[in-house]
Amino acid sequence: MTKKRQVDYSCSMEAALSVISGKWKLKILNQLRNGPKRYSEINRGISGMTEKMLSQQLRELEEDQIITRKIYPEVPPRVEYTFTALGLEMSVIFKSLEVWGNHFTNNNKPDGEAKAIDESCFILNKEVLTEAK
Repeated sequence: MTKKRQVDYSCSMEAALSVISGKWKLKILNQLRNGPKRYSEINRGISGMTEKMLSQQLRELEEDQIITRKIYPEVPPRVEYTFTALGLEMSVIFKSLEVWGNHFTNNNKPDGEAKAIDESCFILNKEVLTEAK
């Protein structure tokens, strides 16, 4: 993290949440879950996000060593973003958050009807759906 963003955290959970907090970071990380992506692919996959905000969020995730940016020496230059080893460790956290979020949203529906998980979720697979039940 840059010095500007560094904070003396009294709790490691606070530090973890500050790295992934915000409206866009989880959506960006969701785009990278299936492998490296180019800037334009990430941009197309997230509606409503400005290019300036995408660049800023990618830069912060890179500074926090969650993702890495690889520049290919081509003309025009090609840049790909992918998870670092530290970033890949978060998959377990996201899976747990998704299971808990599904449980939370289903328990808080007034009619008791289960809410379906959609493509905006981080991990969309039968294993998560089975564990959520």
